[in-house]
Amino acid sequence: MQYRLALDIDAPHARVVELFLDPGTLSAWQPDLVSFETIPGADPRAVGAKSRQVHKMGKREVVMVETITVHDFPERFAASYEADKVWTLVETRFVEVDAETTRWIVDNTFKCGGVVRLMAMLFPAMFRKQTLTFMQRFKDYVESAG
Repeated sequence: MQYRLALDIDAPHARVVELFLDPGTLSAWQPDLVSFETIPGADPRAVGAKSRQVHKMGKREVVMVETITVHDFPERFAASYEADKVWTLVETRFVEVDAETTRWIVDNTFKCGGVVRLMAMLFPAMFRKQTLTFMQRFKDYVESAG
């Protein structure tokens, strides 16, 4: 399953990128993030770098391994996320609309197995909604951080 979402953020491009790349801000806009730890071996934001993330989803915790696949900021960033029977590629771009507006474009590719695959086929809008909620949280954080 693949889809693209876009959202305009009322903040300058450089500020949006700065906040997006700062791992210290993650808990401010990802309230379901329980823990984030880099896996030693490379610069945490370099291509090939890995991190272990634990997210609270409902009553359970989901462990994901993030692998940076593209780091061409300020133009483009991509990472894959692997969890039990789910692989996701998230490609992110921030485009300057004007001096005070940045468009955030996210392309998602999901490969799922088991029950998650069935859910993706039956309820694709659920995945888009979850991504849009995530994007809206970041937008709200950036716009309130100034």
